[in-house]
Amino acid sequence: MVVAWPGHADYAKLGDIMSQVKIFGLRNHLGPIIPAVSNVIHSCVVDALQYPKDKRAHRFFQLDPSEFFYPSGRSEKYTILEFSMFAGRTVDAKKMLIRLLFERFEKQLGISPQDVEITIFETPKSNWGFRGLPGDEHHLDYKVNV
Repeated sequence: MVVAWPGHADYAKLGDIMSQVKIFGLRNHLGPIIPAVSNVIHSCVVDALQYPKDKRAHRFFQLDPSEFFYPSGRSEKYTILEFSMFAGRTVDAKKMLIRLLFERFEKQLGISPQDVEITIFETPKSNWGFRGLPGDEHHLDYKVNV
């Protein structure tokens, strides 16, 4: 385990988590495609939000049909994406993220935009805590205001 703090030689190498993604879907559909879904989401975050290519925080929640109820008109491919991120992105950047996700989920994963639901939750840096400090006390090695 590497412990780093501002001024420590390894600090700048570690970066900071600015976006965590929770992905919910049916186990029988989502399970086999987890790496591909993660790659698509990450490519969209990198392109729309200028997120570092080497940073990724995705959590997959694979549910059985008895645990996952979804609206009519959706298929077994129905997938929910929840983004938690520092506040500061422009509306245009967030809309670009949403558009890229719909486009790439359809083209690269064969999941229709009708089967994708996206929510972005933004919180101030001071509401985050990681690596022993509140988020607003960390020096970030990437931009939040994009």
